[in-house]
Amino acid sequence: MTNRPRPLVLIRGFGGADVQDERSNVYQGFNDGTSYPGRRGEGYLYEGFVLRCLKSARHPYRDATNVVGYYEREQAPYPHTDGWPEDLLRGTVIVDVPTARSVLAEGVAGTLWVYRFYDLLPRSLERYGEGLVRLLEIIEEGARRAGEEFTGVDVVAHSMGGLVLRAALTRLGGRSGDLVHRIVTLGTPHRGIAFQLLPAALARSLPLGLADEIAAFDPRRTDIRGIPFPAPRILTVVGTNHREYANGFANLGNRLATLIDEGTLAYNRSDGLVKHASAQIPGAPRTFVHKCHGGRDSLVTSREAYEIAMRFFHGTHHVRLRLARAEVKRGHDIFGKSEFFFGVSVKPRYVDFELFHQSKEAENCYGPFHTDDFSDPLPDLATELTRPLSESGDATTGWAGPGRLVWEGWVDASAKPAGSLDHSLVLRLEVYVGERDSFGVGFSDNLVFGKQYYVQAVAEADGTPALYLHTGETFLGPDITPAMVAAAAAAEGAEVQRMAPAAGGAPGTWTFRVAGTGFEADLEVSLEREA
Repeated sequence: MTNRPRPLVLIRGFGGADVQDERSNVYQGFNDGTSYPGRRGEGYLYEGFVLRCLKSARHPYRDATNVVGYYEREQAPYPHTDGWPEDLLRGTVIVDVPTARSVLAEGVAGTLWVYRFYDLLPRSLERYGEGLVRLLEIIEEGARRAGEEFTGVDVVAHSMGGLVLRAALTRLGGRSGDLVHRIVTLGTPHRGIAFQLLPAALARSLPLGLADEIAAFDPRRTDIRGIPFPAPRILTVVGTNHREYANGFANLGNRLATLIDEGTLAYNRSDGLVKHASAQIPGAPRTFVHKCHGGRDSLVTSREAYEIAMRFFHGTHHVRLRLARAEVKRGHDIFGKSEFFFGVSVKPRYVDFELFHQSKEAENCYGPFHTDDFSDPLPDLATELTRPLSESGDATTGWAGPGRLVWEGWVDASAKPAGSLDHSLVLRLEVYVGERDSFGVGFSDNLVFGKQYYVQAVAEADGTPALYLHTGETFLGPDITPAMVAAAAAAEGAEVQRMAPAAGGAPGTWTFRVAGTGFEADLEVSLEREA
């Protein structure tokens, strides 16, 4: 069995009324990246999903996109079959035998495939789902022919691409878990688009394929309750930066939808097109990134999507962060009505991007809370996500899961600079507590607490992890050894503290305290090695 990564399938989003440009784009937009002139080193250039995969040192891929041809009309099979089954050589999604002969000579492990569904006719999600099933069967057959163990493909789907994938999963039914290993959706409107309610007469006037695709964005849809795939194997990436999305109509539509839904224009809570509450799936892990839906520095063209997906597919550890105890020590506007919001952002060491983002600007912090200890009974997120998006109210700003789950994510302990002596895992946490006066009498945007902490996991001599909390980077440099960290933690008054195992917690769970003049809390972090 090869140690190369599983095959990776990339699926683009909605192309609009005229898809000629989409057909002429070889990699369907996954070749677009972003430059950041204000940064240096690894953070300066992001080359795009495809090129980044092909250049990866830890998870190298081989481009297999043109192994498959996509056609409007059924094609006659290639005269030399090379032993491929005839049903995979006939139709509109077929194996190109000469290309397969050279590209798949070593099997399908570590291959990358861009699914070009806009080359197919007629335009409909059912047709796209059918074509994707055929692509998955071709990849599976490629593994069989090479004598490889096939454990499914990994999939990254942007926007409507996630709905195309869901159409394929529905066709597969009980086989979906065999052909697909893990899924990352980027801004997919799983519950529709908030303002996408077209009158029936207008919908009928649209071209047939376009009408079918737009109908998939209906906010009254409830099929999210029956996706035939294990929810824990789907990571939903939720964009929060609606301000950078170039489509002003969509931005206005989301704000007006909030006015109708919640009776206020204060919030947008979207990536510019898709609401936070729509981009999630009940029971599935999710993460927030402060990027917009499409365009420059978006969910597709920013490095965040690539790094988060690769950690979900290949990461070494699964991390969970929970709030065990909280106490607000200042605030409470006596003239108005105070509401508190709690958020955390998570960033790995050595690379300039976030794994998770919460902030006032992103409008995605937990709350509102009216108690000092954040004990308000917030709605259950999974239950709220089973409701149609069109129903009144948005109660999806509660905890990410049971036990006041703040964040769960995947990290790669092997991602280290060459020559580094420090083989530990480090995450930077930015903890935020804000206060809002909902009566508008006092200040509406008070900062109660904001501070950075560094969580470090070090492997001890017997291989078990020890966790440390740092308030600065003094003992986090590449030349710092675990022994030096342990010595710093033993010194009285040092900026390093060794975490204690959580009282009564599950194995592999530690607790640490964050504190300042306005807030104090105990958080729990658990670390579980991936199989």
